[in-house]
Amino acid sequence: MNKLQVEIGEIRHTRMARRIEHTLSKTKGIHLVSVSTSGVIHVEWDATQTSVASILESVKKLGVSVIQVKMDDEQHSHKEDSDHTHSNLHILGDNTELYFAIISGVCWISGIIFSFITDAPEYIATILFIIGTIFGGIFTFITATKDVLIGKFEIDFLMLFAAIGAAALGKWEESALLLFLFSLGHALEHYAMRRARKSIAALSDLAPPMALVKRNGELIEVHIEQLKLGDIIVVKPNSKIAADGVVTKGTSPVNQSAITGESVPVDKYPSPNWQSENEIKKLLPEHRVFAGTINGSGALEIKVLKQAKDSTLSRLITLVKEAETQKSPTQHLTDRFEKYYVPAVLVLVIVLLFAFLVIDETFKESFYRAMSVLIAASPCALAISTPSAVLAGIARAARQGVLIKGGLPLEELGGIRAIAFDKTGTLIEGRPTLTHAIPFGTITKTHLLKIAVAVEALSDHPLATAIVEGGKKELGYIDIPEAENLKALTARGIQANWKDSIVHIGNRRLFEELTGALVPEEIGEKMSALESGGHTTMIIHQDNEYLGIISVMDIARPEAISTLTALKKMGIKRMVMLTGDNQKVADAIAKNIGITDPMGSLLPEDKVKAIEQLKQQEGRVAMVGDGVNDAPAMAKSTVGIAMGAAGSDVALETADIALMADKLDNLPFAIGLSRKAKRIIKQNLIISLSMVALLVPLTIMGTIAIGPAVVGHEGSTLIVVLNALRLLKYEL
Repeated sequence: MNKLQVEIGEIRHTRMARRIEHTLSKTKGIHLVSVSTSGVIHVEWDATQTSVASILESVKKLGVSVIQVKMDDEQHSHKEDSDHTHSNLHILGDNTELYFAIISGVCWISGIIFSFITDAPEYIATILFIIGTIFGGIFTFITATKDVLIGKFEIDFLMLFAAIGAAALGKWEESALLLFLFSLGHALEHYAMRRARKSIAALSDLAPPMALVKRNGELIEVHIEQLKLGDIIVVKPNSKIAADGVVTKGTSPVNQSAITGESVPVDKYPSPNWQSENEIKKLLPEHRVFAGTINGSGALEIKVLKQAKDSTLSRLITLVKEAETQKSPTQHLTDRFEKYYVPAVLVLVIVLLFAFLVIDETFKESFYRAMSVLIAASPCALAISTPSAVLAGIARAARQGVLIKGGLPLEELGGIRAIAFDKTGTLIEGRPTLTHAIPFGTITKTHLLKIAVAVEALSDHPLATAIVEGGKKELGYIDIPEAENLKALTARGIQANWKDSIVHIGNRRLFEELTGALVPEEIGEKMSALESGGHTTMIIHQDNEYLGIISVMDIARPEAISTLTALKKMGIKRMVMLTGDNQKVADAIAKNIGITDPMGSLLPEDKVKAIEQLKQQEGRVAMVGDGVNDAPAMAKSTVGIAMGAAGSDVALETADIALMADKLDNLPFAIGLSRKAKRIIKQNLIISLSMVALLVPLTIMGTIAIGPAVVGHEGSTLIVVLNALRLLKYEL
């Protein structure tokens, strides 16, 4: 099944999005179509039955402009013929409908004023009301006509019908008021959608169009689409970085908040192994850069690792736009409700039209009541209540460096009761660190570290790297004589020569074999104490003397404790750690950082079973991992959350939610945003349904006329839109 993403213009409201969805879904070969109110069409289609050209032709017939098309990692720009834009009457730009609504409102107010002037001819007020009705109804007429042509009777048709009915009864004042407020509500809804859309569209402007690249000994400027893998680009101070890559020369702080949401610039410097393919796959954050981020005060040279179409920024934009089209459970519910509700309203209105046959009133009175009920019952606020909140929530999250793939995870995340974390790379740094250097007897700590650094520098083991880095950091610029003749002792340790002596570094087993006796009791007890805390310990022995012990440990991320504390305050009672380490190590780490349920000695399939058990116990569970080896467990969870998705294609694809930065800090923010979005959606549903429940009985009984019904109806629409926009300002 092929996927196509079409970005279009002129989506002013949810009804228009539904009309496009309805029409395209009938096109042969299209199996799934979803349209967001921000102007993105997501299509899944069968290449044996249709083509991109046919799909685009169907889109063109709907009278909207195609801005961009993306399919199979290829991106193209398309522009519609001018006649389509003319058909939408956007003669004054994006705000044409707003200007028309203002003109309509001015005419209505002027008409009211003239109606109170006793000396003014009555026809002046009537003419002003008629002009106000025309300007207020132009866009409503266009939309209603398009709906009727495809056999759909949406809210625009109901409003237009009610306005015509009021005019037919000579109630031009109320007809003008209805269409003025309805068009004003539409214009404000369009503004809200456009504002949320701009928050996401701003991502597209982050990457510079051109890049300085070194070729054949010269520095030339090329378009970013022409950059090739392996090119070396030069980034001047205080300029945007043009491609994803690895720093090969120069040092500079880089502001990457647009991609990861980090507020503080990250210092970047060259990777010593940037020419090795294996090493590039293991790049640390300080060596990797992303397209669209902003270089600081230093010049950088960067090796291009991804083409423009495959950059993290490009994929992020594509996924965010796709996420906009994914409907939430509440939105599906309201769509199904409207499907039956609108016909029911029409039936009720028809019945009320003939009320004069049953009760003692004129046809004119029955008709007027029916039009009032029609206005009161129209679910404008209900239609916009959920999609506006979902769109605003996704836009706000993207600005923070959190990719939420649609309304479903946005709603689900706020309702989770437990969170499972992968250990390595999520709660723990994923890089061993030197934690202790404990000398014995008369040996100094400096001497112990010098020997450890000299010998371990000969080894390429990850633990050796940790010892060398940690030792040099503590020793400073002390001259350390080099060791030689390294010999690996499998499963026990290493041996080397240092300053005419033989040095052994290893575990208990090594020294029990060398000496034929147990290690000294003092050393054994200290090692056991450290090992019970999750440390890996090693003895250092020179010739015939025990010098001391060193230990390394994969330490917790700096933000792990504060994040888990914040989650606990938010009401997440169960925070589970899933790891392949033994249970003793898992318990020690859990105690240090605040995990409630450490689960050790787990194989990948065991992690899946653990998630299934948690779901049975807690209902909704989120799984936080790196998106690669944790993919099965993430798929089983209610919401899968990938850490450090920036630069990781797998993490971006597998997760429901992706934390772009390799940090946990944004997890409480994402949960808080989800909860806020759910509250706003509920508030909007209550406001919209309550207004309908209040206005319909009052209009049926004749307690209120068209005017108050219009004010209540359009007022509730405005309230839910403004309420949803509050998400754009959300802060934890």
